[in-house]
Order: sequence, then C-alpha cells, then structure tokens
Amino acid sequence: MNKKEQLTTIEIEDRTVEGAIQKAMNALKVSRDDIKVKILKEEKRGLFGMEGAVRAKIRVTVKKPGK
Repeated sequence: MNKKEQLTTIEIEDRTVEGAIQKAMNALKVSRDDIKVKILKEEKRGLFGMEGAVRAKIRVTVKKPGK
C-alpha cells in the first residue's frame, strides 16, 4: 500500500462514546459521514450513576473516497 492509499486511523478516549467521536472528528477535521467507528470499550458509570468511571475508547478510520 503506498502513501496515497493509507488510511488514517486514531484511537480516542472520552467519558462517552459520543464525546470520543466528536473529539476524533475535530482532530481529523472530517464529518461523521467520512469516518468508520469501532467501539473498543463502552463507558461505564460510577457510583450513583456518575459519568466517567470507565472511559469509552474508540478507533476511528477515515473512509476512502467513494466507499
């Protein structure tokens, strides 16, 4: 695979999956339609339902044009 064909992939963590997706889109400067998201770890709530006990982790890959 040459450099032109390489896909851009990053892993991001955040308190929620949606937050991680937003971070990834901002970092890659792409829209939601331009990425493929794989959830590596779902967030888990802590004591009394507080967010962020276990952070969400995702892998985001920028889709090839036309895919």
